[in-house]
Amino acid sequence: MKIFRHYNNLPDDVKGSVIVLGNFDGFHKGHQTVIGRAGKLARKMNVGLSVLVLEPHPRSYFNPDQDDFRLTSFRTKTHLLEEFGVDTLFVLPFDKKLAQKTAEDFITGILVESLGISHVFAGYDYRFGAGRGGNADLLQKMGQSKNFGVTIVEKIMEGDHTYSSTNIRDSLRAGDVRLSADRLGHWWHVEGHVLHGDKRGRTINFPTANLSMEGYIKPNFGVYAVRIIIEDGPAKGVWNGIANLGKRPTFDKDDLMLEAHIFDFDFDIYEKPIKVEFVDYIRAEQKFDGLDSLKAQIEKDTIIAQKILSDSNNQQASIPAPRLADHL
Repeated sequence: MKIFRHYNNLPDDVKGSVIVLGNFDGFHKGHQTVIGRAGKLARKMNVGLSVLVLEPHPRSYFNPDQDDFRLTSFRTKTHLLEEFGVDTLFVLPFDKKLAQKTAEDFITGILVESLGISHVFAGYDYRFGAGRGGNADLLQKMGQSKNFGVTIVEKIMEGDHTYSSTNIRDSLRAGDVRLSADRLGHWWHVEGHVLHGDKRGRTINFPTANLSMEGYIKPNFGVYAVRIIIEDGPAKGVWNGIANLGKRPTFDKDDLMLEAHIFDFDFDIYEKPIKVEFVDYIRAEQKFDGLDSLKAQIEKDTIIAQKILSDSNNQQASIPAPRLADHL
């Protein structure tokens, strides 16, 4: 997948695409349906499939002090879109200049003149331009006058459930990561480089790989059954484990950390990139009166996690990574 952080002087081979507009936080099943339909048309027209997003998220730009709310970091979203089969990702820097650009100028200057789009897809509730002045009606109106196709995708539902990032955030805050995975269409996960911690886990024979949660929504604090994916090096593979997400009250810590203990693992992965998939919730975070009681509880948690991870419904392949080919 090609990634462009600008829209001027683009190579000809990325122009004329079918493009999908949106934020795609979480890249859930609704997003996959929209981009899948766009991909089907792009293949029929023999043009590229593109996605256009804004960074930072406009919500973060206008309210920089709010708590982290994103289901996926930009890095994770990029990986998901690439694995899905998107050809080109346009990442426009959302700054004062872009925030003040009218919806009409956005369409004419960026979509038409710079990207030369052939067709645009957007959700029924997509808003854009200064003051959120652009909407589906404007896209359709200007599509007719500027000679590009427009498809507005209505609300995507399964039964009485509407796929939305908001609903998935709610399920994560409740600790229901299994429900979140079902609605996402992929396992919810956190990516990052392994940090150096206090190394207390080694003293009780439960070393952990620690990741920052900066930029991610914070699920319910507690212990989870997890999978750890390492893509390179001697430890390459998919590993089972347990993870504590929280502030480690036993040690009077205030900073938030994700600490994953990998079962049957003896590799040095400090500063290496890993991915932690959340499979199921085990228990709430709690404060213990010492290392012995903490160790005893982790041993119990390990037994529960191993049972969860051995369940056929919780195997990684039970929720396969979404692919464009499934929508063609």
